[in-house]
Amino acid sequence: MKLVKLFGIALIAIGLSSPAMAQQSGGQPDQVDQLAQMVGLSEDQQKEIRGIIEEMQAEIQELQGEAQQLQQQIQAQIKPDYDEDAIREKAEELGDVTGEMTAMSTLMQAKVDAVFTEEQREELNKRMQQMQQQMQQQRQMQRQQQKGMQ
Repeated sequence: MKLVKLFGIALIAIGLSSPAMAQQSGGQPDQVDQLAQMVGLSEDQQKEIRGIIEEMQAEIQELQGEAQQLQQQIQAQIKPDYDEDAIREKAEELGDVTGEMTAMSTLMQAKVDAVFTEEQREELNKRMQQMQQQMQQQRQMQRQQQKGMQ
């Protein structure tokens, strides 16, 4: 049950941490609005979740940019006269940045989860289980289709 809850919160937090997902164009409801409809968030809860996202989003995006730069620097060392020390140094830095991104994402998830009431968590768990079952069914159908094509 905890796995499903964490999976659901992770999906929500990851989706919400992306500015493209957080504010969709065309007047469509954003993911906070969708979550509000799904579990019945109050206006105050929606405001609090948006505040959490805004607070942490800039930091996570900055870390993502830093990680991309480090990956490019590591990739630039793929050449005949590579520098092993530089590769290892940048790889260690990348590990640190990735670890910090994981920590920030987890903190954001925990803060969002803390906004929910117990009933809302139960409803979210129920919805996430349903989504997980649907995804499993879709994967099974895809596998069957692939087998039929062979």
